[in-house]
Amino acid sequence: MSYKAEYIWIDGTEPTARLRSKTKILPDGAELPIWGFDGSSTNQAAGHSSDCVLKPVFTCPDPIRGGDNVLVLCEVLDTDMTPHPSNTRAKLAEVAERFAAQEPIFGIEQEYTFFEDGRPLGFPAGGFPAPQGFYYCGVGADEVFGREIVEAHLDACLAAGLGISGINAEVMPGQWEFQVGPLGPVEVADQLWVARWLLYRIAEDFGISATLDPKPVKGDWNGAGAHTNFSTKAMREGYDAIITACEALGTKAQEHVKNYGADIEHRLTGMHETAPWSEYSYGVSDRGASVRIPWQVEADKKGYIEDRRPNANVDPYVVTRLIVDTCCTELEKAGQV
Repeated sequence: MSYKAEYIWIDGTEPTARLRSKTKILPDGAELPIWGFDGSSTNQAAGHSSDCVLKPVFTCPDPIRGGDNVLVLCEVLDTDMTPHPSNTRAKLAEVAERFAAQEPIFGIEQEYTFFEDGRPLGFPAGGFPAPQGFYYCGVGADEVFGREIVEAHLDACLAAGLGISGINAEVMPGQWEFQVGPLGPVEVADQLWVARWLLYRIAEDFGISATLDPKPVKGDWNGAGAHTNFSTKAMREGYDAIITACEALGTKAQEHVKNYGADIEHRLTGMHETAPWSEYSYGVSDRGASVRIPWQVEADKKGYIEDRRPNANVDPYVVTRLIVDTCCTELEKAGQV
């Protein structure tokens, strides 16, 4: 007997990387080997030296094929076994290890939009639906579109053992969100990438595409983000560390925004529950700030913060690395560890 291993990796497409995958058949009981692919077809190599290496780093049950079949998330390496330039996971792993003693954890809220026939699911042909207002966490066929796909995706994530913690309909028709975490920086990013792959793959069966476009419809419609919730042990124990982390993010605001997803200026306009991309702010219960401190955190004087700037199309390996590096460095300097 044999089983199927779906090798999944992140390609080298710019400015936003894409997911790729292919299937390997292995004998029962066989360990997952390194594998290879044609990097010249994924924007990761030239044709005259096209081989790239897939190194398994995260495995879970395959909820689509079932049985003993597995999903295998891989890092991309060059043939000398060093990280490929497109491999952002390797950089995160170094930072996560350096600050592991501070016990950083994340929860990422992944927004996305379903499209059918070139328009968001729920948008009528050649026109627009009723204005925003009743779609967020709505119920009913006139307010919610694509729920059967969302439920299938949720069930698949749970069957795969991913740390998914919730779903909800979002502000624009056809727009939804799922949350992954709380998990460590590498774990949350690995599992978010696999959850994205499952989303695309399951929507495919319904003839629907899922997009992480940060501004899928221009005008008076909400964009799609990946609000990133973050804490360290010190933040979970005291409010001073919360303020230190917020201030730290302000010192490198533009470096973060530049790496928080392509076309971020189209979403961070200062409208639709965003702060302007060119300004930094933080506040309690303020969804118009760059970083929100939940009201309960201020009340309890401990907890976490929410960076509201990352786009839906952000690379989770990048956003977690930047936040850990920036915040944990300042917390260490302040003795808040």
